[in-house]
Amino acid sequence: MIHSLFLINCSGDIFLEKHWKSVVSQSVCDYFFEAQEKAIDVENVPPVISTPHHYLISIYRDKIFFVSVIQTEVPPLFVIEFLHRVADTFQDYFGECSETAIKDNVVIVYELLEEMLDNGFPLATESNILKELIKPPTILRSVVNSITGSSNVGDTLPTGQLSNIPWRRAGVKYTNNEAYFDVIEEIDAIIDKSGSTVFAEIQGVIDSCIKLSGMPDLSLSFMNPRLLDDVSFHPCIRFKRWESERVLSFIPPDGNFRLISYRVSSQNLVAIPVYVKHMISFKENTSSGRFDVTIGPKQNMGKTVEGVVMTVHMPKAVLNMNLTATQGSYTFDPVTKVLTWDVGKITPQKLPNLKGIVNLQSGAPKPEENPSLNIQFKIQQLAISGNCRKRVLRKDPKYHIFHPDTRSKFKTNTRLLLLRKKRANMWHLLVLDMQLG
Repeated sequence: MIHSLFLINCSGDIFLEKHWKSVVSQSVCDYFFEAQEKAIDVENVPPVISTPHHYLISIYRDKIFFVSVIQTEVPPLFVIEFLHRVADTFQDYFGECSETAIKDNVVIVYELLEEMLDNGFPLATESNILKELIKPPTILRSVVNSITGSSNVGDTLPTGQLSNIPWRRAGVKYTNNEAYFDVIEEIDAIIDKSGSTVFAEIQGVIDSCIKLSGMPDLSLSFMNPRLLDDVSFHPCIRFKRWESERVLSFIPPDGNFRLISYRVSSQNLVAIPVYVKHMISFKENTSSGRFDVTIGPKQNMGKTVEGVVMTVHMPKAVLNMNLTATQGSYTFDPVTKVLTWDVGKITPQKLPNLKGIVNLQSGAPKPEENPSLNIQFKIQQLAISGNCRKRVLRKDPKYHIFHPDTRSKFKTNTRLLLLRKKRANMWHLLVLDMQLG
């Protein structure tokens, strides 16, 4: 399946490579570099590239390209999912998936890749299993290894691999039993000029952090599970109970893992909590234009919109901008042509506004299209999908589920007269029943 893996930074340097079946020359990456040069943005590089003798399947994570080399036809999404799992493992082990972290822990990186793939096929991808095979790096362990000459490789096989629940290790004990659920939702929406929602769709995942002793058997339910479409489950989920009762019943892995991913279709009402009034225009036969943007709360159920930051990628013909902000501060980078407006908290009594003049390069033609607007903000105690209930049922006094703050984070894109809401992240606690196994 996967013959080789190359890690490439944004500068085009191959700083790490791993081969499983046979050594593949780095020259195969020339096809990837050609596609990268043709792409407008690094995220627009084609994920699948066909070459005369190989297929290159890649992802882009944290300013790093993970490029895998395939010699036979395989499902591309299968390889892409595995590459994301590799990046998530690096994030879990080193705290960040960056070029510096990978270079500083290059020995552990090779050990992890050796365990995650066996002769090019995925073998151990669960974090719990890998941490028993390869111990995470610590300062004390690094000092001991340098003195004794030992390695981070475990002496025994993971206990979970010998049971019918391979995702959970045996003998887990905690003084404080806790369970956290992080609901992350990405919203795609199109809004017309009047502010009405034309199309809206939610792509969501539930990331969990379980720290419970023994072999807990959990069940998790939603307020309206019928809203969820295209649900993808972790192997621990009992699928038959979901089909019959629409309840998530599972024995969870220990630590962090992704429980499910789902989609909420556009047929259901999705309330967009903010609106943007924008007027961006460029005059014909002149070297100037107008910029006027106002941001306000909408359908936020009385919650405060805070942490608002607007980013605008202006056309290349823009020389500089002379703007006035009624709230917050703005910066414009004349090299990257990126306008950043840090608004802060929005008060309904006085809406933030940014307007002024845009100066174009002399003799430059009028930009063919208006720039896109990316807006990030937070709303505490607000669930966009409305599919979660903040209630915990506890059957065993040994297990205590803490109530984390419900947090919402959104990113909005706008283009021409359409407002495109691209991303939303939020925390929300779900209904949870627990039993001792």
